[in-house]
Amino acid sequence: MSVIHPETLPQDVPFTESQRVWLAGYLAGLALAAEDDNTPTPQMTVQVLYGSQTGNAETLAEEFASALGESGVGAQVRSLDQITPDELPGMGHVIVICSTYGEGEMPDNAELFWDALAAEGVPRLEGLKFGVIALGDSSYDDFCQAGKVLDTRFEQLGATRLLPRVDCDVDYEAEAAEFTARAVELLAAEVPEGASGAPVPQQTAPKKKRSKWNRKNPYRATLAHNRVLSGPGSSKEIRHIEIALGDSGIEYAAGDALAVLPQNDPALVAEFIDAAGLDPEMVVDGEPLPEVLRTSYEIRTPAKELLARLADSEPHGELDSLLDSGDRVALDNWLWGKDTVDLLRAHPRAELSPDELLGMLKPLAHRAYSISSSPLSSPDRIHLTIAAVRHRSESREYGGVASTMLADRVGESDEVGIFLQPNAAFRVPEDDDLPMIMVGPGTGIAPFRAFLAEREGRGAKGRNWLFFGDQHRSCDFIYEDELTAWSQAGVLHRLDLAFSRDQVQKVYVQDRMRENGRDLYAWLEEGGHFYVCGDATRMAKDVEQALIDVVQVHGGKTADQAVEYVNELKRAKRYVRDVY
Repeated sequence: MSVIHPETLPQDVPFTESQRVWLAGYLAGLALAAEDDNTPTPQMTVQVLYGSQTGNAETLAEEFASALGESGVGAQVRSLDQITPDELPGMGHVIVICSTYGEGEMPDNAELFWDALAAEGVPRLEGLKFGVIALGDSSYDDFCQAGKVLDTRFEQLGATRLLPRVDCDVDYEAEAAEFTARAVELLAAEVPEGASGAPVPQQTAPKKKRSKWNRKNPYRATLAHNRVLSGPGSSKEIRHIEIALGDSGIEYAAGDALAVLPQNDPALVAEFIDAAGLDPEMVVDGEPLPEVLRTSYEIRTPAKELLARLADSEPHGELDSLLDSGDRVALDNWLWGKDTVDLLRAHPRAELSPDELLGMLKPLAHRAYSISSSPLSSPDRIHLTIAAVRHRSESREYGGVASTMLADRVGESDEVGIFLQPNAAFRVPEDDDLPMIMVGPGTGIAPFRAFLAEREGRGAKGRNWLFFGDQHRSCDFIYEDELTAWSQAGVLHRLDLAFSRDQVQKVYVQDRMRENGRDLYAWLEEGGHFYVCGDATRMAKDVEQALIDVVQVHGGKTADQAVEYVNELKRAKRYVRDVY
């Protein structure tokens, strides 16, 4: 290519002096590029897109990008909500890593992308190659549903699969690693000939420092404090737990979650062995059966495969009929309050061999709890706010695996396996002057206790507003003393309470939002961030509808405009949720 050098630019060209200077600089750049025989061919860049509720998919996306970089392939890591479907045709190569939460729902940072991708009129994707890693939990009916529908939609739009989708259960690491290795090999083979050098992965944020502690290598932490928060007369048992970090090196942030590795109650293990007709002296992989069941298998909640096998043993029985009907609501209602022991005892004809039974059980998975402390006020201990799950039938007592372990079976100074689950999407505003609105009934208050401690420790000037509620003020107003102290100190500027059973007409946090809608909308207009934590099935949906209603009424908007206003809050990461 022939390039005009800046020194040969004719003096009589009709340019102003500033135009001449700009053009000379431009031509100088072209000349340097032309003279550089070592200019590398542009590298292929793969878009690694993730949808993540608890951070697992985001972590896998970062690991995938690193693997690409090591193989000479560029990578850009972004959440799905950071792009639009219109950008997809120009991407060339896309890897999607998406988790599923609730009943087959998209994670929050993939919801808007999916709505747009599923709509009519989106561009065709014939020139795009893609792959999908779907994360989920097979104990739910809609296992990996979010990843599945994304995979199907890409195919419908004409994109070509790089390799088949992989559906990963709670124990996802091995399958995800195998998919990553195969995909990276295929992608590296597509790097243009003549390209030189391995590019550093282009990520939107610096690569995070990874902790050595994880599900397979938990830190053995000491339980340092355990007290009941709920008062006499409460229908709930809410506990404040403090776990010492010791020499773990774990560094957490307000908004993160702590994963706890549970162990089954020995009493439940004995009941399970009896109900299954197993030999308690049996040895499994060199370990006594009771120990294996206590530490390794989910024996409280029946696995779907086991349900089907038990139903087959009693044709036309109640369980068999419910499974055949496909009525999930009816099945869930029938299963409520029952555990695996109940079902084994109700189906004695199943006659499962030990190997067959153990092969149907799911691994005992970790439980994640929102952290209720800030490292600014508690650097050496992580606080948790946990509801101990208990109920009783005529013949048996039932308890949540992890919650009752922490409440009853781990004494102070005893150890429990933990690891951190960072949640970078759930943080206090970076700008300390911006308002913060928090909706967290019941144990949903946990991260907001952390947020208030964080804002206090940072000396933030932004106003803070908390909506909290439960059943009865007299026995369910947890952390009342702390919230009162924060209010008096000017850290908590507004506190709106909703105790549903203290009056004839039940009142919930979403009702308080509507009652205070004018001020709520004003805080949003001032740049306020809106947070929700708690039950995803009903509360979170009711709160979102209340927020839309508030925007419509007090913003003078149509229903569609109010929805778009709330969606824009989501895009700007000013409306985020920690729901379960």
